[in-house]
Amino acid sequence: MADQTTSSIVIDAAPADVMAVIADFPAYPSWAKGMKSVTPLSTGSDGRAERVRFVLDVPPIKDDYVLAYTWDGDREVRWTLIEGTLLRMLDGAYVLRDLGNGSTEVTYRLSLDVSIPLIGMLKRKGEKMLIDTALRGLKTRVESPR
Repeated sequence: MADQTTSSIVIDAAPADVMAVIADFPAYPSWAKGMKSVTPLSTGSDGRAERVRFVLDVPPIKDDYVLAYTWDGDREVRWTLIEGTLLRMLDGAYVLRDLGNGSTEVTYRLSLDVSIPLIGMLKRKGEKMLIDTALRGLKTRVESPR
């Protein structure tokens, strides 16, 4: 991934529990800000989604796009943009590291590009806000009783 933004958070749960929430795409609208709908389109032999359609509304970005996912057990998931209207590139990853004490460090890496012109500094700020919001939402979702 070229030119990416990265941030990490510690979640009080095992990697498998964190990855289970990441892999539960239909539940994203309940915890991922701006997600109007998230629909798996195809799954792999492990039962996890390989292609997922997202409807996003986080001003100024409003888009309907499809991502392709690659899973590495409960250690990492990577994605790349297959199609989008406003988005031209959306490559990212969640990397999970077991801290050995019932908690997991989650690192979110993101690189995006949109078809509207944005100054590099504003784009990075937007990426950072998106990542931090996603990590906080993920932490709250994983750590809350269901």
